[in-house]
Amino acid sequence: MVARAYTVAFEGVEARIVEVQCAVSAGLPSFALVGLPDKAVSEAKERVRAALTAMSIALPSKRITINLSPADLPKEGSHFDLPIALALLAALEILPKDEVEQTVALGELSLDGTLVPVIGALPAAMAAGEEDRTLLCPKPCGAEAAWVGAVRVLAPASLTEAVQHYTGQRMLSPADPGEVTRDNHSRDLRDVKGQERAKRALEIAAAGRHHMLMIGTPGSGKSMLAARLPGILPQLSPAEALETSMIHSLAGLLDEGGISRTRPFREPHHTASMAAIVGGGRSAKPGEISLAHNGVLFMDEFPEFPRAVLETLRQPVETGEVVVARANAHVRYPCRFLLVAAANPCKCGYLSDPSRACGRAPNCGDDYIGRISGPLMDRFDLRIDVPPVAYTDLDLPDSGDSSAAVAARVAAARDVQAARYVDATGVRVNADTEGALLERVATPDEPGRALLSRVADRFGLSARGYHRVLRVARTIADLEGCDGVLRPHIAEAVSYRIAEAKEALTQ
Repeated sequence: MVARAYTVAFEGVEARIVEVQCAVSAGLPSFALVGLPDKAVSEAKERVRAALTAMSIALPSKRITINLSPADLPKEGSHFDLPIALALLAALEILPKDEVEQTVALGELSLDGTLVPVIGALPAAMAAGEEDRTLLCPKPCGAEAAWVGAVRVLAPASLTEAVQHYTGQRMLSPADPGEVTRDNHSRDLRDVKGQERAKRALEIAAAGRHHMLMIGTPGSGKSMLAARLPGILPQLSPAEALETSMIHSLAGLLDEGGISRTRPFREPHHTASMAAIVGGGRSAKPGEISLAHNGVLFMDEFPEFPRAVLETLRQPVETGEVVVARANAHVRYPCRFLLVAAANPCKCGYLSDPSRACGRAPNCGDDYIGRISGPLMDRFDLRIDVPPVAYTDLDLPDSGDSSAAVAARVAAARDVQAARYVDATGVRVNADTEGALLERVATPDEPGRALLSRVADRFGLSARGYHRVLRVARTIADLEGCDGVLRPHIAEAVSYRIAEAKEALTQ
């Protein structure tokens, strides 16, 4: 007697359908589980046995074999408990085989039969929808999975409720999507005294998703500025919220099915390992750069991160995705994030402060900032000096626009870009443009072209740097509502990239 149930195995953000086959045959009593299971999956037979015993269901004195197909695909996680139990109950003719075969199930079983929530309900629902099957998951996961409107989601609290549903004793109602959560940002840009140039750069970075590096003495406000970036970013679109939530679902970061429309803001400590930042580990889990997808990755004390960790950022920053390759896994994660880095000018932090002269200047600053390689530094569109604020200025009235006013301008610029790139595959903001598309949308006027050519010759702009200046200039023009890229836009974009370019800009 052979019965089948279905579940998923995760490869990055993708969920691959796994067929759970159960055969009950004559022979010595045993319970075998095959199909390349890990330790958590292998232990499922004991949890299933205990849960069935709690329901007063005794296993027959026969040979029970569970096969997880395809057999060469690694199976990891405790979510295989529920599909194994369903396949076994169907093989024992307690549940109808046809109903079970039309279900994709995932969930961990407690010894008393209660279903424990597991990660990955959202990607599993996507896979079930593609297969035109119903998803069966623990009750706490139901609101999360129900966001995929193309699939019917049933969320029992226990294995008993699932059995009662399949046998027609008490039918389960489809789960409803959880509430959309919106964070109320109480941190306002006007709380930051002074730093008007840095605030302007922050607005440009938010409008076009341009990577930004802030260098300033300790206490000058770098972290304060970065912490207020989420308050000026637009809400996630429905498509962005879904793809971001799929990554967070795999990481177990979704709360009771609530999908947030607020862009992620991740701030790892500078002692984080390469696997923590990029992704990896035994199961090749997503790292901080993927958890920041469609949001912000803030890396404070940037030069203090290990050199190898910093260098791993170079490729993801350019491509918007990362491939985590391990001996037993090869997975791909999206990671289109806004990188905001903060650093002191030197090891002691006071290289640029005349009141606290650094005794090792200028070597102290060169050695410290030199920890950031040239290729990585070249990937920052905006490089801002954040000077110290005098304590006498702290009593001055608030200055500059509020976060709400800046957010409105950023949202308007993002809307312009969305309309401009509606037919461009993989392009959402100006930072994504390249090649012919960049030339078409960001070609400057003749005075602007002449200025950019002079700056490129004098300061040796790389091809990447040349194009990044054009992208920033395009964003500045969008913020001002200009259709074309003019000389003032080029001048401002260059000033954020090359501090020494002031002479060229005045000629």
